[in-house]
Amino acid sequence: MLTQSLDTQMREWRHDFHQHPELNFDLKYTSPKVAELLKNLGLETHEGIGHSGVVGILKNGTGKKSIGIRADMDALPVQETNDLTYKSKNEGKMHACGHDGHMSMALGAAKFLSENKNFDGTIYFIFQPDEEKTQGAQAMIDDGLFSKFSIDEVYAFHNMPGMDLGTFATRPGTITASESIFKIELWGQGGHSALPHMGVDTITVGTQIITSLQSIVSRKLNPAMNGVVSVTDFKSNGNENVLPGHSVITGDTRALSPEANKIIEASMKDIVQGVAAAHGIKVDFSYETRTNMTINTQEQTLVAAEVASKMVGAKNVDANCEPKLFSEDFSQMLMVKPGCFILIGNGLDGSHAQSLHSSNYNFNDELLVIGSTFWTELVKKRLS
Repeated sequence: MLTQSLDTQMREWRHDFHQHPELNFDLKYTSPKVAELLKNLGLETHEGIGHSGVVGILKNGTGKKSIGIRADMDALPVQETNDLTYKSKNEGKMHACGHDGHMSMALGAAKFLSENKNFDGTIYFIFQPDEEKTQGAQAMIDDGLFSKFSIDEVYAFHNMPGMDLGTFATRPGTITASESIFKIELWGQGGHSALPHMGVDTITVGTQIITSLQSIVSRKLNPAMNGVVSVTDFKSNGNENVLPGHSVITGDTRALSPEANKIIEASMKDIVQGVAAAHGIKVDFSYETRTNMTINTQEQTLVAAEVASKMVGAKNVDANCEPKLFSEDFSQMLMVKPGCFILIGNGLDGSHAQSLHSSNYNFNDELLVIGSTFWTELVKKRLS
């Protein structure tokens, strides 16, 4: 079992990461610190995979099997409102999603396993940049993550506020949704606000489109399917007493199946073109799926649930949880290799129960030993 000294060490790492949050691929403090810690543990360490990703390799015995453990490193552009001794020192940046904890749990497992080599094979500790904008996993893949390194299967955690501390949830098949971004650009005829009949302002047309988009999930999708359509921005070149002739609407959608995603895209296109045609204006519509559904493979999910059940008891493991409508770019890794994405409870009280991405959320330090122990037990199970 992990020792109290390792618990203390993980807390120190976590608090240091929390004080120095960085965004996207720009991890000038975080990546070198992770690499230095891995090197100090004696792991073969590769830096700059996918711009700022890090891979640490730990081998033992003669076994040919291998396992990948992924931890995300980036933070969010959020101003922290927590009153902590280790509060963020970087203005407008915060570890509001718990990636500081994810890194620390993986590093704790790396330290324990480097000192207690009770496995036969190879472990790849994958530290990934830019999970929040969902481009980091693919960047590491494009830079040779699975061609340079012989990784058989991959696993990843995400903490979940509102779940009991240390409980686990996963499922075979789709566990998180795809994310698609859309852009609707409208060109009409602007003019004087007192003479609206002399043109076609894009505010009026745009609001009709936005309202109509809300009917897609309720009227176009089978109720058995899940999806979300969200408009997140609406800009125009209008001004005081000037009706806009140009507007841009942007947003994103979520879907739990390729079929649902296709229905959402096709329905959006029909609505946009139909409303624009009715008003006689020019329109451009683009739709890009940048993150796929996270789809767990059967064998790896069963193994992960079994390991968790032995640790915390079967009653504390939901091995067939409801799929979630947030997105996770670990999905890109699971498109290449078998594996499992696992949710682990962050607690029900205080900052540990606040929504991910909120300014008063905080990762629960009591979770560090639980998560690291899971990684070490999973390694023993897969590389026995």
